[in-house]
Amino acid sequence: MSAAEATAEVFVTAFKSLKPRQREAVLEKILTDEKLSEVVADTLALESRRNQPRQPFRQVLKELNIRA
Repeated sequence: MSAAEATAEVFVTAFKSLKPRQREAVLEKILTDEKLSEVVADTLALESRRNQPRQPFRQVLKELNIRA
């Protein structure tokens, strides 16, 4: 396990041990912080597309009507 994974494990374990109202307060702090909320939104967007088939970059640009 890497140092990053170990740190994440400690944070998740601590978060899970909180009472529901405490968890809600932590999540509210994260979501009201502009930079952290962007990170969460980006992560959720990436995770939602993780199992979708990949497309060539030029094809995506074409579909979006963008010149490369």
